[in-house]
Amino acid sequence: MLILSFESSCDETSVAVTKDGKHVLSNEVLSQIDIFKDYGGVVPEISSREHVKGIGFAYTKALEDAGVTIDDIDYVAVTEGPGLIGSLLTGINAAKIVALNNNIPFVGVNHLSGHIYASMIEHDPVFPLLALVISGGHTEMVIMNEDYDFNRIGSTLDDAVGEVFDKVARIISLPYPGGPLVDKIGKEGEAIYDLPRPVINSNDYSFSFSGLKSAVLKLTEDLNKEGIAYKNEDIARSFEEAVADVLYKKVKKALKEYNFKELLVVGGSAANSVIREKLSNGFPDIKVTFPQMKYCGDNAAMIGISAYYKIKKGLFDDMSLQAKSRLDL
Repeated sequence: MLILSFESSCDETSVAVTKDGKHVLSNEVLSQIDIFKDYGGVVPEISSREHVKGIGFAYTKALEDAGVTIDDIDYVAVTEGPGLIGSLLTGINAAKIVALNNNIPFVGVNHLSGHIYASMIEHDPVFPLLALVISGGHTEMVIMNEDYDFNRIGSTLDDAVGEVFDKVARIISLPYPGGPLVDKIGKEGEAIYDLPRPVINSNDYSFSFSGLKSAVLKLTEDLNKEGIAYKNEDIARSFEEAVADVLYKKVKKALKEYNFKELLVVGGSAANSVIREKLSNGFPDIKVTFPQMKYCGDNAAMIGISAYYKIKKGLFDDMSLQAKSRLDL
Protein backbone atom coordinates (compact mmCIF):
# COMPACT_ATOMS: atom_id res chain seq x y z
CA MET A 1 0.00 0.00 0.00
CA LEU A 2 1.50 3.32 -1.11
CA ILE A 3 0.28 6.44 0.68
CA LEU A 4 1.00 10.02 -0.38
CA SER A 5 0.75 12.23 2.71
CA PHE A 6 0.69 15.98 3.40
CA GLU A 7 1.61 17.78 6.65
CA SER A 8 1.26 21.55 7.08
CA SER A 9 -0.06 22.07 10.61
CA CYS A 10 2.48 24.70 11.68
CA ASP A 11 5.84 25.77 10.25
CA GLU A 12 6.95 22.76 8.21
CA THR A 13 5.65 22.04 4.72
CA SER A 14 6.05 18.32 4.20
CA VAL A 15 5.00 15.68 1.68
CA ALA A 16 5.95 12.01 1.91
CA VAL A 17 5.42 8.63 0.30
CA THR A 18 5.21 5.64 2.64
CA LYS A 19 4.69 1.94 2.01
CA ASP A 20 2.76 -0.61 4.11
CA GLY A 21 2.95 1.42 7.31
CA LYS A 22 6.67 0.74 7.77
CA HIS A 23 8.75 2.00 4.88
CA VAL A 24 9.45 5.71 4.25
CA LEU A 25 10.21 6.04 0.54
CA SER A 26 10.48 9.83 0.70
CA ASN A 27 9.90 12.59 3.23
CA GLU A 28 10.36 16.11 1.90
CA VAL A 29 10.36 18.72 4.68
CA LEU A 30 10.59 22.48 4.05
CA SER A 31 11.21 24.25 7.35
CA GLN A 32 10.24 27.86 8.04
CA ILE A 33 12.58 28.20 11.05
CA ASP A 34 14.97 30.63 9.39
CA ILE A 35 12.05 32.90 8.43
CA PHE A 36 10.77 33.17 12.00
CA LYS A 37 14.05 33.60 13.86
CA ASP A 38 13.71 37.40 13.69
CA TYR A 39 10.11 37.21 14.95
CA GLY A 40 10.87 34.99 17.92
CA GLY A 41 8.14 32.55 16.92
CA VAL A 42 5.69 31.53 14.21
CA VAL A 43 3.54 34.22 12.57
CA PRO A 44 0.43 32.35 11.31
CA GLU A 45 -0.26 34.51 8.24
CA ILE A 46 3.34 34.34 7.04
CA SER A 47 3.43 30.60 7.70
CA SER A 48 0.34 30.07 5.55
CA ARG A 49 1.91 31.97 2.64
CA GLU A 50 5.09 29.91 2.89
CA HIS A 51 3.08 26.69 2.76
CA VAL A 52 1.40 27.89 -0.44
CA LYS A 53 4.82 28.68 -1.94
CA GLY A 54 6.40 25.37 -1.06
CA ILE A 55 3.77 22.66 -1.21
CA GLY A 56 3.91 22.15 -4.98
CA PHE A 57 7.67 21.67 -4.88
CA ALA A 58 7.43 19.30 -1.90
CA TYR A 59 4.78 17.23 -3.71
CA THR A 60 6.86 16.87 -6.87
CA LYS A 61 10.04 16.13 -4.94
CA ALA A 62 8.38 13.51 -2.74
CA LEU A 63 7.18 11.54 -5.77
CA GLU A 64 10.56 11.86 -7.48
CA ASP A 65 12.54 10.77 -4.43
CA ALA A 66 10.25 7.78 -3.93
CA GLY A 67 10.65 6.76 -7.57
CA VAL A 68 6.90 6.60 -8.14
CA THR A 69 4.24 8.48 -10.07
CA ILE A 70 0.83 9.60 -8.90
CA ASP A 71 -0.65 6.58 -10.73
CA ASP A 72 1.14 4.31 -8.23
CA ILE A 73 -0.47 5.93 -5.17
CA ASP A 74 -3.24 3.97 -3.43
CA TYR A 75 -4.33 6.58 -0.85
CA VAL A 76 -3.90 10.28 -0.13
CA ALA A 77 -3.58 11.34 3.54
CA VAL A 78 -3.39 14.77 5.16
CA THR A 79 -3.20 16.35 8.60
CA GLU A 80 -6.65 17.68 9.48
CA GLY A 81 -5.66 19.16 12.87
CA PRO A 82 -4.82 20.33 15.39
CA GLY A 83 -2.78 23.27 14.12
CA LEU A 84 -2.92 26.71 12.56
CA ILE A 85 -6.06 26.98 10.43
CA GLY A 86 -4.45 28.76 7.49
CA SER A 87 -1.52 26.37 7.42
CA LEU A 88 -3.76 23.30 7.69
CA LEU A 89 -5.96 24.52 4.85
CA THR A 90 -3.03 24.61 2.46
CA GLY A 91 -2.23 20.95 2.99
CA ILE A 92 -5.88 19.87 3.01
CA ASN A 93 -6.70 21.70 -0.20
CA ALA A 94 -3.61 20.30 -1.93
CA ALA A 95 -4.45 16.76 -0.80
CA LYS A 96 -8.06 17.12 -1.93
CA ILE A 97 -7.00 18.36 -5.37
CA VAL A 98 -4.62 15.44 -5.85
CA ALA A 99 -7.20 12.92 -4.62
CA LEU A 100 -10.01 14.33 -6.76
CA ASN A 101 -7.98 14.74 -9.94
CA ASN A 102 -6.65 11.20 -9.73
CA ASN A 103 -9.66 9.44 -8.21
CA ILE A 104 -7.69 8.29 -5.15
CA PRO A 105 -9.31 7.53 -1.75
CA PHE A 106 -8.75 10.26 0.82
CA VAL A 107 -8.16 10.15 4.59
CA GLY A 108 -7.59 12.82 7.24
CA VAL A 109 -5.15 12.20 10.10
CA ASN A 110 -4.94 13.64 13.59
CA HIS A 111 -1.52 15.28 13.95
CA LEU A 112 -1.05 13.76 17.42
CA SER A 113 -1.66 10.25 16.13
CA GLY A 114 1.03 10.98 13.55
CA HIS A 115 3.54 11.68 16.31
CA ILE A 116 2.56 8.45 18.05
CA TYR A 117 2.94 6.34 14.92
CA ALA A 118 6.29 7.95 14.10
CA SER A 119 7.71 5.69 16.80
CA MET A 120 6.33 2.61 15.04
CA ILE A 121 8.27 3.05 11.80
CA GLU A 122 11.19 1.00 13.14
CA HIS A 123 9.35 -1.44 15.40
CA ASP A 124 6.04 -3.10 16.18
CA PRO A 125 4.20 -1.78 19.24
CA VAL A 126 3.62 -3.90 22.32
CA PHE A 127 0.09 -3.35 23.63
CA PRO A 128 -1.17 -2.14 26.00
CA LEU A 129 1.09 0.89 25.88
CA LEU A 130 1.33 4.46 27.14
CA ALA A 131 2.17 7.21 24.67
CA LEU A 132 3.64 10.45 26.01
CA VAL A 133 3.28 13.16 23.37
CA ILE A 134 5.53 16.16 24.06
CA SER A 135 5.84 18.90 21.46
CA GLY A 136 5.61 22.64 20.95
CA GLY A 137 1.84 22.65 21.24
CA HIS A 138 1.00 19.48 23.13
CA THR A 139 1.69 17.50 26.27
CA GLU A 140 -0.56 14.44 26.30
CA MET A 141 -0.66 11.01 27.96
CA VAL A 142 -2.55 8.45 25.87
CA ILE A 143 -3.37 4.80 26.53
CA MET A 144 -3.51 2.45 23.55
CA ASN A 145 -4.85 -1.10 23.95
CA GLU A 146 -4.66 -1.78 20.22
CA ASP A 147 -3.93 0.03 16.96
CA TYR A 148 -5.86 3.26 16.50
CA ASP A 149 -7.46 3.02 19.91
CA PHE A 150 -6.67 6.23 21.81
CA ASN A 151 -7.70 7.03 25.39
CA ARG A 152 -6.26 10.32 26.61
CA ILE A 153 -5.77 10.29 30.38
CA GLY A 154 -3.89 13.58 30.82
CA SER A 155 -2.87 16.80 29.12
CA THR A 156 -1.36 20.19 29.88
CA LEU A 157 -3.30 22.90 31.70
CA ASP A 158 -1.23 25.69 30.16
CA ASP A 159 2.14 25.69 28.39
CA ALA A 160 3.15 22.54 26.55
CA VAL A 161 6.66 21.15 27.02
CA GLY A 162 8.07 22.52 23.75
CA GLU A 163 6.38 25.86 24.31
CA VAL A 164 7.98 26.36 27.72
CA PHE A 165 11.37 25.39 26.29
CA ASP A 166 11.07 28.26 23.80
CA LYS A 167 9.93 30.70 26.50
CA VAL A 168 12.80 29.80 28.82
CA ALA A 169 15.19 30.12 25.88
CA ARG A 170 14.03 33.72 25.42
CA ILE A 171 14.59 34.41 29.11
CA ILE A 172 18.26 33.42 28.75
CA SER A 173 18.59 35.26 25.42
CA LEU A 174 18.63 32.27 23.08
CA PRO A 175 17.04 32.70 19.63
CA TYR A 176 14.01 30.86 18.25
CA PRO A 177 13.54 27.93 18.16
CA GLY A 178 14.89 27.65 21.67
CA GLY A 179 14.38 23.98 22.49
CA PRO A 180 17.41 22.57 20.64
CA LEU A 181 19.63 25.40 21.91
CA VAL A 182 18.59 24.87 25.54
CA ASP A 183 19.52 21.22 25.06
CA LYS A 184 22.85 22.15 23.48
CA ILE A 185 24.07 24.57 26.13
CA GLY A 186 22.57 22.48 28.93
CA LYS A 187 25.12 19.78 28.13
CA GLU A 188 27.80 22.22 29.35
CA GLY A 189 25.94 23.14 32.55
CA GLU A 190 25.05 21.71 35.95
CA ALA A 191 21.64 21.49 37.64
CA ILE A 192 22.64 23.71 40.55
CA TYR A 193 19.35 25.64 40.88
CA ASP A 194 16.38 24.21 42.74
CA LEU A 195 13.45 24.86 40.39
CA PRO A 196 9.87 23.71 41.11
CA ARG A 197 8.41 20.46 39.79
CA PRO A 198 4.79 21.61 39.23
CA VAL A 199 1.74 19.37 39.65
CA ILE A 200 3.72 16.20 40.34
CA ASN A 201 1.76 15.53 43.52
CA SER A 202 -1.62 15.84 41.82
CA ASN A 203 -4.00 12.89 41.81
CA ASP A 204 -4.56 13.16 38.06
CA TYR A 205 -2.34 13.21 34.98
CA SER A 206 -2.51 16.90 34.16
CA PHE A 207 0.60 18.95 33.51
CA SER A 208 1.43 22.61 34.14
CA PHE A 209 4.69 24.22 33.09
CA SER A 210 3.76 27.91 33.22
CA GLY A 211 4.88 28.18 36.86
CA LEU A 212 8.23 26.61 36.00
CA LYS A 213 8.76 29.22 33.31
CA SER A 214 7.90 31.97 35.81
CA ALA A 215 10.34 30.45 38.32
CA VAL A 216 13.16 30.61 35.78
CA LEU A 217 12.32 34.24 35.05
CA LYS A 218 12.26 35.13 38.76
CA LEU A 219 15.54 33.29 39.32
CA THR A 220 17.36 35.26 36.62
CA GLU A 221 15.82 38.54 37.78
CA ASP A 222 16.87 37.90 41.38
CA LEU A 223 20.41 36.92 40.39
CA ASN A 224 20.76 40.03 38.23
CA LYS A 225 19.33 42.26 40.97
CA GLU A 226 21.78 40.88 43.52
CA GLY A 227 24.70 41.13 41.11
CA ILE A 228 25.38 37.40 41.27
CA ALA A 229 27.12 36.01 38.20
CA TYR A 230 25.54 32.92 36.68
CA LYS A 231 25.87 30.74 33.62
CA ASN A 232 23.03 30.27 31.17
CA GLU A 233 24.28 26.70 30.81
CA ASP A 234 23.42 26.05 34.47
CA ILE A 235 20.00 27.68 34.12
CA ALA A 236 19.29 25.53 31.06
CA ARG A 237 20.35 22.29 32.71
CA SER A 238 18.43 23.02 35.91
CA PHE A 239 15.33 23.74 33.86
CA GLU A 240 15.71 20.59 31.75
CA GLU A 241 16.08 18.43 34.83
CA ALA A 242 12.90 19.91 36.30
CA VAL A 243 10.90 19.17 33.14
CA ALA A 244 12.30 15.64 32.90
CA ASP A 245 11.43 14.98 36.57
CA VAL A 246 7.82 16.05 36.07
CA LEU A 247 7.42 13.80 33.03
CA TYR A 248 9.11 10.90 34.80
CA LYS A 249 6.92 11.11 37.90
CA LYS A 250 3.70 11.37 35.89
CA VAL A 251 4.66 8.33 33.80
CA LYS A 252 5.69 6.43 36.94
CA LYS A 253 2.30 7.14 38.50
CA ALA A 254 0.52 5.84 35.37
CA LEU A 255 2.62 2.69 35.32
CA LYS A 256 1.56 1.93 38.88
CA GLU A 257 -2.10 2.35 38.01
CA TYR A 258 -2.12 0.61 34.63
CA ASN A 259 -0.43 -2.52 33.33
CA PHE A 260 1.57 -1.14 30.40
CA LYS A 261 4.09 -3.16 28.43
CA GLU A 262 5.62 -0.24 26.54
CA LEU A 263 6.16 3.50 26.82
CA LEU A 264 6.30 5.59 23.65
CA VAL A 265 7.83 9.07 24.00
CA VAL A 266 7.11 11.13 20.88
CA GLY A 267 6.96 14.68 19.52
CA GLY A 268 9.54 17.39 19.00
CA SER A 269 10.61 17.53 22.65
CA ALA A 270 11.30 13.78 22.59
CA ALA A 271 14.56 14.82 20.92
CA ASN A 272 15.79 16.48 24.14
CA SER A 273 18.76 14.56 25.51
CA VAL A 274 17.91 15.01 29.22
CA ILE A 275 14.32 13.83 28.73
CA ARG A 276 15.48 10.87 26.64
CA GLU A 277 18.03 9.81 29.23
CA LYS A 278 15.66 10.20 32.18
CA LEU A 279 12.83 8.21 30.60
CA SER A 280 15.05 5.65 28.85
CA ASN A 281 16.77 4.65 32.10
CA GLY A 282 13.89 5.23 34.49
CA PHE A 283 11.71 2.24 33.67
CA PRO A 284 13.77 -0.95 33.39
CA ASP A 285 10.73 -3.24 33.59
CA ILE A 286 9.08 -2.07 30.36
CA LYS A 287 10.11 -1.27 26.82
CA VAL A 288 10.75 2.46 26.25
CA THR A 289 10.69 3.62 22.63
CA PHE A 290 11.56 6.93 20.96
CA PRO A 291 11.25 7.77 17.25
CA GLN A 292 14.38 8.39 15.24
CA MET A 293 15.46 11.99 15.70
CA LYS A 294 14.41 12.88 12.14
CA TYR A 295 10.84 11.78 12.91
CA CYS A 296 10.45 13.63 16.23
CA GLY A 297 9.52 16.94 14.62
CA ASP A 298 6.59 17.57 12.28
CA ASN A 299 6.83 15.60 9.04
CA ALA A 300 4.53 13.98 6.49
CA ALA A 301 6.00 10.48 6.86
CA MET A 302 4.41 10.11 10.30
CA ILE A 303 1.06 11.16 8.79
CA GLY A 304 1.36 8.47 6.13
CA ILE A 305 2.27 5.82 8.70
CA SER A 306 -0.67 6.77 10.91
CA ALA A 307 -2.98 6.81 7.88
CA TYR A 308 -2.03 3.22 7.08
CA TYR A 309 -3.35 2.00 10.44
CA LYS A 310 -6.46 4.16 10.16
CA ILE A 311 -7.19 2.69 6.72
CA LYS A 312 -6.72 -0.83 8.10
CA LYS A 313 -9.52 -0.01 10.54
CA GLY A 314 -11.75 0.85 7.56
CA LEU A 315 -11.81 4.55 8.41
CA PHE A 316 -11.93 7.02 5.51
CA ASP A 317 -12.99 10.61 4.86
CA ASP A 318 -14.62 12.52 2.03
CA MET A 319 -14.18 15.96 0.51
CA SER A 320 -16.22 17.55 3.31
CA LEU A 321 -13.21 17.20 5.64
CA GLN A 322 -12.41 20.53 7.31
CA ALA A 323 -9.32 21.92 9.04
CA LYS A 324 -9.56 21.85 12.83
CA SER A 325 -7.42 24.14 14.97
CA ARG A 326 -8.32 22.04 18.03
CA LEU A 327 -8.67 18.29 17.74
CA ASP A 328 -8.39 15.69 20.48
CA LEU A 329 -7.40 12.10 19.98
